[in-house]
Amino acid sequence: MNSESSRISYITMQDKILRDENTICMLVEVIAKKSQNIPWKTSVEKQPFEHANIRRVSIDKFYEIVTGDPFAFRNLCWVLPMVLDDVLASIDTKTIENSVLVELQTISPDLLKSLYLLSFSHYNGFENLGRL
Repeated sequence: MNSESSRISYITMQDKILRDENTICMLVEVIAKKSQNIPWKTSVEKQPFEHANIRRVSIDKFYEIVTGDPFAFRNLCWVLPMVLDDVLASIDTKTIENSVLVELQTISPDLLKSLYLLSFSHYNGFENLGRL
């Protein structure tokens, strides 16, 4: 997210919590550096801002909040390789003229799985990625 988008998002969230002090706003990061649920610290016009009800949350922590299961996102991702296998097996690769997909498949048939798993290596429950 660029600085202007970040600024606008934060100001929008501030407006929400000013209107209802019980509101919690979250910037949910699908690809975060680590598993987190922290106050979003930012600056607007060079002034630092932080509010406990404006949060930066990684996708694994968001799923945990929504479901109550700390491994809900991991469990979803656990079944995705099987879904990918089913989808890729059902595609008639002779009709695909996507050079990127062809290149990726020549490197490794499991590359698509590896790409998405690599992004979540620091999230809850992803310590043993080799088992997938």
